[in-house]
Amino acid sequence: MKVRKEVLWVTVVMCALGAVSCNSTKKSATKKSSSDSRFIEGMVISRAALSSNVANTGSMKIKNFTPASSNVENAALWQFKYAQLLDVRVETVLNTELFRFVEDWWGTPYVYGGKNKNGVDCSGFANSLLNTVFKVSSGGSSAQLYDKSKKVNNGQMREGDLVFFKTNGTSVSHVGVYLVNDKFVHASTSSGVMISDLNESYWKKYYVGGGRVE
Repeated sequence: MKVRKEVLWVTVVMCALGAVSCNSTKKSATKKSSSDSRFIEGMVISRAALSSNVANTGSMKIKNFTPASSNVENAALWQFKYAQLLDVRVETVLNTELFRFVEDWWGTPYVYGGKNKNGVDCSGFANSLLNTVFKVSSGGSSAQLYDKSKKVNNGQMREGDLVFFKTNGTSVSHVGVYLVNDKFVHASTSSGVMISDLNESYWKKYYVGGGRVE
């Protein structure tokens, strides 16, 4: 009987220790590190890495990496990152200039009338992106951009087109720049420069259509 009590006691202690251990593991697993990437956990990209075409192998160039390429291992880290954000195949993410621009402006706070990285509004950001990345001379408010753009239906949308919204319910009051797969980058009033999806209920509700400034 004494032996059985000792065995039972050891078993209880072991279970208790096990429960504490599992609980600690769970907490540590859910705790986020302060060094997490702004976009995807564990994926940190330096400006130098994004500015070059060096693949994540550290030595291989991606100049021969095309949508038809089967050498996915030659892709750069930033390509994997934005492929996940846009939910597309890695080999289709090729516009270094565009994603360098998005990376540099990401999180810039919304400021009405703003045009720089201290604060920018939706039209200021869209015009700056078009001018810098696509070399399109563009200017004006979201409503003015809508008026002068060539209207494009969703099936014809391409990288660099504009997407317009009537967030105030009456006239065009917000603009973003189309990327791919219904994703667009814009300066939102709540989170600053970010990537959103046209299929999100909020944007779908206020979406007016696409346009192209040439």
